[in-house]
Order: sequence, then structure tokens, then C-alpha cells
Amino acid sequence: MKRFYSSFQFVPLLPALFLLMLMYPGCSDARPQPSSERAELARKQARLRLKASAKKRAVTVPLTPEQKRREAEQKRAIRLQNREMLAMHPRWRPGHVDALWERTLDEDAPVTREALQRAAKLRTVLQRLQNQLGKPYVWGGKTPVEGFDCSGLVFYAYNAVLERKLPRTANEMYQANHLKAVRKDKLRNGDLVFFNINQRPGADHVGVYLGDDKFIEAPRTGLKIRISQLSDNFWQSHYLGARRILSDDAAL
Repeated sequence: MKRFYSSFQFVPLLPALFLLMLMYPGCSDARPQPSSERAELARKQARLRLKASAKKRAVTVPLTPEQKRREAEQKRAIRLQNREMLAMHPRWRPGHVDALWERTLDEDAPVTREALQRAAKLRTVLQRLQNQLGKPYVWGGKTPVEGFDCSGLVFYAYNAVLERKLPRTANEMYQANHLKAVRKDKLRNGDLVFFNINQRPGADHVGVYLGDDKFIEAPRTGLKIRISQLSDNFWQSHYLGARRILSDDAAL
């Protein structure tokens, strides 16, 4: 036993601790942080909280009168579109609130499902027409790919929403019995306006009335689809008449 103890090598305590710190360096960091470091960390966290709070309290700049007007028009258009979609539902019935709805086709007509359905169809027609602005006139054309002549443009825009389709030419549209004649002082959006330009019997040109004395047309070879002024002397001197496609007898 005495021989065993004499052969055992005792390692001094301090060098042993030093060896442990070299083998496990993470142990050297396991010490309390100084108060200055904790204070700096607390300040950083406070700054982050203030920045987040400032974003939530972003200052709202008051709208200008023009911005308010545009915002009101956008909301009005969205409401009208929603109401038109609602009118398509088979269970929709007019009610008290419906009396406040916008009368897209006729300000004096009562709000009914039929009136709102006409408004939805007219919106589609006018959008299809507007999408063709600036495209060149093509005689005989009736599609966006090949181009349009005057009656082809009307044929394309309206037949997408009609059960009873329009005929192809301007004079056939003008003579169609199922279209209602409209006086010039009673024109409203979507009415067809007809002209006699070449002095031959019947209508040889047609456009779609847009309101405010304007109509959209595919004029002739060399020109592009455009919006024209109905009150111009040229159109007044060649004006033949108007027809209503999306009509209700009470509004004529």
C-alpha cells in the first residue's frame, strides 16, 4: 500500500483549473455581465420599441379636396359594381335601401333588378369599347385581332351581352325593329347614333353615345378608333337618328 501511494502523481489545483479553461473556453464567459453592458442592452431594446411605436403612430396628412373627390368616386364605383353583381342573384328583391342606389341608366327610373342588370351590361359594353381606343380602322373588321370598322366595333361590344344579337351592318342596325328609336334630346349612355355620310339611302356610319355630347366611333380608313363630339357641324349635318339597345319602355 505504501508503494502505491508513492507511485501516484498529484497534480496541483491551479494548473488543473487552467487546463480545464483551455479545454472548455465557454466556461470563461460564464460570468455576470457588468451593469454598463446591461444598461446598453436595455437602451437598445427601448429604442427598438420606440421605432415600432412610431410606425404605428404615423402622421395622417389631411386629404385635399381633389383627393377626397377622387376617393368618393372610387367608393361610389365600387358600391355600384357590388350592387350590380347583387342584382344578378335570383333571390335579390328591391328594398328600402335600394332606393338610394345609383341610377346608372336613367336617373328618373325606379331601381329594379332589370335596371341594375342593364347597368351591368352597359358597363361591360363601354369597357369593351374603351379598350379599342387608338386601334386603326379596318374595313370589314369585327374583332380586336383583325381590327374594326364602325359597325364591327358596335357588333363586337354589344353582342357579348345580348341574347338577341345585333345585325352586322350600320343600316341593318338602324332598320332593326327590336331597337327603339330615341330623340336626340333624350340620348343616354350606350345609345347607337347613326349618320348618312355618302348620301346614299339609309345609315352608313354608326357610333355609341357616351354622354356629355360625345360618342365613340371607328371613323374611316387611315384613322383610329376615337371619341368624337356629336355637336360638331360635320356630325350634325349628317346625323340620321338614334336607337336604344338596352331599353325599358318607361325611359323612352
